[in-house]
Amino acid sequence: MKKDISIRELTADDKAEVMAMMREFYDSPAVIHKSSDSILEKDFDDCISDMPFLRGFMLEFNGEAAGYAMTALGYTTEYGGICVWLEDLYIKPEYRRFGIGSELLKFIEKEFPQAVRFKLEIEEENEAAFSCYFNKGYRLSHYGLMTKETV
Repeated sequence: MKKDISIRELTADDKAEVMAMMREFYDSPAVIHKSSDSILEKDFDDCISDMPFLRGFMLEFNGEAAGYAMTALGYTTEYGGICVWLEDLYIKPEYRRFGIGSELLKFIEKEFPQAVRFKLEIEEENEAAFSCYFNKGYRLSHYGLMTKETV
């Protein structure tokens, strides 16, 4: 099988496809909080707006929508520079294990050359994803993560 992986910025034309993938992702065990459709729609809309902190990407395999990703920018005082959070990475089940995740990680590093740190959250039970990230240089952090939501 031909292995043609492409990654591009999200556009308004991608909304229905990405919203369906987001719903599947946010209803899966990979996510603790089950976000509402209105929040997911806001996320998508922010990705294609002039919002400077959030960017969205369509992942394609042989010309077909295979997944999506969203990144959020922040600053790390610990390392003195831009931190890129890989907020969402979803690949449809039928497109997993074709190297799309690995290609995305390489793409993100090239897309954000000014970044001094890249972060993501993972369910450690997801051995395939864990292995992919580990092989690309990601390591488990020893910091605990605390959050407070206001919505």
